[in-house]
Amino acid sequence: MAFAKISQAAHYVPAQVITNDDLSKIMDTSDEWISSRTGIRQRHISKTESTSDLATKVAEDLLEKSGLSAEELDFILVATISPDTNMPSTAARVQGNIGAVNAFAFDVTAACSGFVFALATAEKLISSGAYQKGFVIGAEVLSKTLDWTDRRTAVLFGDGAGGVLLETSTQQHFLAESLNTDGSKDGLESGATALQSPFSVREDVNPFLQMDGRSIFDFAIRTVSKSIQTLLADREEPDYFLLHQANIRILDKMARKIGVERDKFLANMMEYGNTSAASIPILLSESIANGTLKLDGSQTILLSGFGGGLTWGSLIVKI
Repeated sequence: MAFAKISQAAHYVPAQVITNDDLSKIMDTSDEWISSRTGIRQRHISKTESTSDLATKVAEDLLEKSGLSAEELDFILVATISPDTNMPSTAARVQGNIGAVNAFAFDVTAACSGFVFALATAEKLISSGAYQKGFVIGAEVLSKTLDWTDRRTAVLFGDGAGGVLLETSTQQHFLAESLNTDGSKDGLESGATALQSPFSVREDVNPFLQMDGRSIFDFAIRTVSKSIQTLLADREEPDYFLLHQANIRILDKMARKIGVERDKFLANMMEYGNTSAASIPILLSESIANGTLKLDGSQTILLSGFGGGLTWGSLIVKI
């Protein structure tokens, strides 16, 4: 039987940093207002790079770290809600940019759960025995989806990308999963497109990212924490928890709700803000780079994403 393992991780963010003080110059807000409510102090915002540019940087770094050639890849999955275009997919653009001529590629749209959904999908591709190597990348340029006059949303989000190389293994590394959707509820919406044909009734729509912050906060604390508790039942507690980086207070409350030491919940939204599908892989890559996590099979982590859809999903992975 084939198994999959994470063998490399990488991340990339635009060079331009926008602090809370920078935002206070263009909207009615302040560093104290933002940081006390969210933990976010700055974010990286793209000047010229598109979502596929960020994802391509991650893919190139993964190739360099692994020593693989692009031709050896079987697939590329990109999780995003801010693609360059609806077609071709961001993943297809990455495939073309790096010359992965033997890889198929497609995008996964599951908002802030996107990387977890894509990683779970890629694990099945490898465990089928039909494929041996592939990239799973979360990439977002959310700055192009925001209404920059709306301080409720504009202060929260940032741009960036992160990803992993998934390869075959003789041992089981993906230990448990829980993937969920409730399409009857939503507190997040982005990218609405109006009917525009000469045969339709036209109406105005808001294309910008819109969020009911309170309902999403409550959903995370109530529903996502319960899902994680269920996944952990009768299992050894993971070494670290890497949750979607939306709000520091969500992590604080989740730790108490689940009954896990807060120190086990890694965080970096202070520097990057909410990068949606990119937040978990950026955190994973950064934590490997700083030595907190090691890709030597000695640690177990829980990855959990939650957001628009509503979607939520968790994986327990030995790295």
